Amino acid sequence: MSVSADTFSFVADLVRRRSAIDLQTGKEYLVESRLLPLAHEAGLAGVDEYVDALRMVAYCADHDRLVEALTTNETSWFRDVAPFRALTGHAIPGLIRDHPELTLVRVWSAACSTGQEPYSIAMALLDAAPHLVVKITATDISQEVLTRCRAGRYTQLEINRGLPATMLVKHFARAGTGWELSENVRSVVTFSQHNLLSPPPPGGPFDVIFLRNVLIYFDLETKREVLRRVRSALRPNGYLLLGAAETTWGIDDAWERVPVESGSIYQLSPRRAA
Repeated sequence: MSVSADTFSFVADLVRRRSAIDLQTGKEYLVESRLLPLAHEAGLAGVDEYVDALRMVAYCADHDRLVEALTTNETSWFRDVAPFRALTGHAIPGLIRDHPELTLVRVWSAACSTGQEPYSIAMALLDAAPHLVVKITATDISQEVLTRCRAGRYTQLEINRGLPATMLVKHFARAGTGWELSENVRSVVTFSQHNLLSPPPPGGPFDVIFLRNVLIYFDLETKREVLRRVRSALRPNGYLLLGAAETTWGIDDAWERVPVESGSIYQLSPRRAA
């Protein structure tokens, strides 16, 4: 049974206010599937009853849990492959060309979910550019997933989702029935809670920003605001990497697409970089 219109309206409004994610009509199934476990955990029969209980209080921890349940997205290691090739094959050589004195690379992995993206970035850079110092700032709105990220532990099922065998052997060790990342990889990534409509996190200006598979969840004005904030956090001649289905075209004309073999990679237009 689907959630009621009132329930969906309340949930969509709460999620939008807390995360800026736009849950449009048609996503009722997502609300039902993500919130039903929370309802059962609270001893309630269904999502409508769970949300009715939340309406009775101005704020409680379950409001945060609801938002986290609907903003946590699945991910995988080296997702889509192309962005990581663009990172090591184009962005890093481009940064070195523009800044010959470069010894430190700062990367922001926004909306990092359970950590596979920032740790993939770390492994890629440590292997491809061992002469560079790497500092990665990884952020997400969900405190729950950030706690998991910091532990650096993953199940066999999670490992099987995209991690090359060579990377497993080189950077992981057995931890019970799962796997744990090496301290060498974990030490270059710092995790913190962050809302993309807030000022950029500490750690910048960044040479590379990964903002992948996030803009698709926002309305047009929110996309513009997020990209404006990203602009302020990016180093001159730095690179922005978006998801394969995302673009800045028609949203923010401050960006120019970088011609690479595949992937969505952008730099600030010279007239706007300043």
